[in-house]
Amino acid sequence: MLKSLYIKNFALIDSLRIGFDPGFSVISGETGAGKSIILGALSLILGQRADVKQIKEDAGKCVIEGVFDLSAYNLAPLFEEMDWVYEGDECILRREIWSNGKSRAFVNDSPVYLNDLRGLGDRLIDIHSQHENLSLNDNIFQLNVVDILANTVEERAAYENAYATYRMSEKALNELQDQSRRNREEEDYLRFQYTALTDMNLQAGEQEQYEEELEAVSHAEEIKTGLYAAAALLSENDQNVESMLHTIADTLHNIQRFFPKLSDLAERVDSAFIELKDVRQEIANYFEEVEFDPGRRQWLEERLSSIYDLEKKYSVTTVEELIALRDELGKKLENIDSLEERLRELEKETAESRDKVMAKAKLLSKKRREAGSGIEKELIERLAYLRMPHVRIQCEFRTKEIPDVTGIDAVQFLFSANKNMSLQPVSQIASGGEISRLMLCIKAMIAGATSLPTIIFDEIDTGTSGEVADRVGAIMEEMGTRMQVIGITHLPQIASKGTAHFLVYKEDRGAIVTTNIKELTPQERVQEIARMLSGAEITEQAVENAKVMLHRK
Repeated sequence: MLKSLYIKNFALIDSLRIGFDPGFSVISGETGAGKSIILGALSLILGQRADVKQIKEDAGKCVIEGVFDLSAYNLAPLFEEMDWVYEGDECILRREIWSNGKSRAFVNDSPVYLNDLRGLGDRLIDIHSQHENLSLNDNIFQLNVVDILANTVEERAAYENAYATYRMSEKALNELQDQSRRNREEEDYLRFQYTALTDMNLQAGEQEQYEEELEAVSHAEEIKTGLYAAAALLSENDQNVESMLHTIADTLHNIQRFFPKLSDLAERVDSAFIELKDVRQEIANYFEEVEFDPGRRQWLEERLSSIYDLEKKYSVTTVEELIALRDELGKKLENIDSLEERLRELEKETAESRDKVMAKAKLLSKKRREAGSGIEKELIERLAYLRMPHVRIQCEFRTKEIPDVTGIDAVQFLFSANKNMSLQPVSQIASGGEISRLMLCIKAMIAGATSLPTIIFDEIDTGTSGEVADRVGAIMEEMGTRMQVIGITHLPQIASKGTAHFLVYKEDRGAIVTTNIKELTPQERVQEIARMLSGAEITEQAVENAKVMLHRK
């Protein structure tokens, strides 16, 4: 419940504080007095976006603060979830708006995000403005009305959870199907590439090995000639290197007994001799190894040419890179094969998920449709009370081809105010006054089905007068026995029903004009209702009528 509202430097308001009581309170005032200003200020602490133009001229910032009694509404879990300070029965919402465009929101002096403030505001106050009557034309609004009155909270939550799971599964399936489609488009090419690389039976290091071998085969004659010459110099003539080295070794060994210092040199020459013999043997081996084989040369050239072609084709420079590419292609093909299996699994999973959604949707739909006749009956009774005796209402249900987040039901309120007129959508047939009365009845029914602390009606009486207005006031008065109701009105019939009456008025302070509000005393209230009855010139008869209306209340 809204306990008080403080407004400073907002529009035409300097500073004012309004205290509200439980039950039904009314706010009246002449056209242009500033009733909408107060409602606009209240909207700011409920999370509406701010406009610097709303700040009072020449003021640096404006402040709006609302104090709420939460004792009966079990909002502690919400505060815990949002990590806000919960101070028991009382909660303070505050907005501060600076002329430079900055804005801050607070819950119990803790800064909060505007969206979070809006979420809390939706739990505290329902502001029904004149333009909201247009929402009656919206099928989603109509469906939500049915859900509230049918008490489908559990069924709808269960459906929404199942639907969310289904949508996630469906999204994953669609993505996998797209991937599968792309895979099929490129699978043949991938397999062609993989086969070409696999058939080559590539081995790491073979390119360098074959390049070296081809070089040797291509120059076999030159190599053998060189090796023969080297072998000849080592051992095949009288003055060969090996013989001379052997002679040097013998000489050094013979004289080292006279000159011991030559011992190391002699050993080194011995080692050189042994090493030279090994060299001669390896030269002989290489000589036998090197052969001119035209067939082997052709094979090497063809093998290397194939490797070079692949490297050029795939823009790489080594066999190792080709092997890595081959392995990568192999993994892609494995993934393609496994993806098809995963696709079949996900198709099954999505189908099962959809079946669950449809099962939950049917339960939700059943409860909605069962409640439809009761909603129709109560609306007709309430509208008949508001002097619409021949009204007919039908909650028309249509099953959607494809379920969405709301279920499988599309709801449309069909309406007829007269016997001789067929039922048609509300937006196509109902007048402004009829829509106002219909919306009031719906709000009254919703108020009875929910625990919303406060509802504010901004001229819900549009298009009504006389006895109808009196009965509109009676409905709002009855609602006030179950919740806090604040009605902004121009009609005395409604104003007289309130347990408290506030007057919004303009005050001329010379160079400036300000908007103020005050709670009326019983005598002031008589005068205000008399003004609403007779206009600017209050007559004695209007005063007497005002007294009768208040007494009748």
